[in-house]
Amino acid sequence: QVQLVESGGGLVQAGGSLRLSCAASGRTFSSYAMGWFRQAPGKEREFVAHINWNGGTTYYVDSVKGRFTISRDNTKNTVYLQMNSLKPEDTAVYYCARQRQFRTIPSPRLEEYDYWGQGTQVTVSS
Repeated sequence: QVQLVESGGGLVQAGGSLRLSCAASGRTFSSYAMGWFRQAPGKEREFVAHINWNGGTTYYVDSVKGRFTISRDNTKNTVYLQMNSLKPEDTAVYYCARQRQFRTIPSPRLEEYDYWGQGTQVTVSS
């Protein structure tokens, strides 16, 4: 019933920027907090950023603070991840996810999210 589709990934030089988008289906998008995760080859999926239902509160993993910005446009059922000053260490498949209903506190735990997109590849070259 819920579909999340990421886009905007690609190949970029270190120091460059990319903006990822996650388009969500359903009329209840605005009721849910959303998160971005990433998974590098051979590594486990890790939390990147979180945004509450109206975009008023955001939270980031320390490694991307000051470089990444999560935002959302509920009129478009879309959440974004603006990535600036990209580093080779940012190379990964990036996933958007919907936090479970009634959850309001940011969480890095994968089990706190019930729907996931297919992912979009981000590659940062040095």
